[in-house]
Amino acid sequence: MGIFILEITVLYPRWKISAIRPDKALNLMNIIHQTLYVMTSNDDNKSLKRSEEITKAYFDFLDRHLSDIVSGRTTEMMQLNQIASALFLSPGHLTDTIQQTMGHHPCYFYDLKIAEQAKKMLLTTTHSIADIANALTYDPSNFSKFFKKFTGQTPGEFRKQHQE
Repeated sequence: MGIFILEITVLYPRWKISAIRPDKALNLMNIIHQTLYVMTSNDDNKSLKRSEEITKAYFDFLDRHLSDIVSGRTTEMMQLNQIASALFLSPGHLTDTIQQTMGHHPCYFYDLKIAEQAKKMLLTTTHSIADIANALTYDPSNFSKFFKKFTGQTPGEFRKQHQE
């Protein structure tokens, strides 16, 4: 793949992002657009506090990332430090902000969103549990433990209960 050169000198003259692969450039532009939208949007003519902006950006990023995982556009789950980097935050700042605004560690919400996506897939597809686990980048045996931790049921029990 070729290299895409991007300089954001109009909005942020000190930022200089270069040598970005074309497949990553679109993701970066989407993140920048979302961040600028959040930073400039008003809620009843009041600007969001920075902690709320970060929280919103984090949850929006998780939704996009899980959508990419399910659709196959991405094949690996990102780690928290990678997500923080994509949001132009330090992992510590992201963690502290999410804990303060939401009451739990960011990984808790990441796992919760994965579990919600798994529930959706179990109810709306006929894919095997192993296929769903693989789609969500889990080993099937670990996936069952993970799923039970969040729902109190194995994936098979969950599917059976909700199909009756």
